[in-house]
Amino acid sequence: QVQLVESGGGLVQPGGSLRVSCAASGFTFRTYYMSWVRQAPGKGLEWIATISTNGRNTYYADSVKGRFTISRDNAENTLYLQMSSLKSGDTAVYYCAAERHGRVGLKDGYDYRGQGTQVIVSS
Repeated sequence: QVQLVESGGGLVQPGGSLRVSCAASGFTFRTYYMSWVRQAPGKGLEWIATISTNGRNTYYADSVKGRFTISRDNAENTLYLQMSSLKSGDTAVYYCAAERHGRVGLKDGYDYRGQGTQVIVSS
């Protein structure tokens, strides 16, 4: 069956860096656009980044542009999000999500979405 399993979350100090990963299985990973969305405590889902099937095109929300980098390894069926200059406002559950039609900026409505990994930015 389809699985998207996020890992790498945790507690990090403001200004620090963290990389979260998403291991995909059960579908043809290389043919899907992949995204990261997040949900902060008490708030709705927020789209933050998308990467094209071959990794050549990336898209970012203004809130993370210049601080976060999305990447993928199609040989390993893995998606990454490198986060730097983290702020308290980045505290959220981070979800990876798969979408086959190349749409960018979706908060929800993905074909598949993982269970999430918690990132807490605090001193």
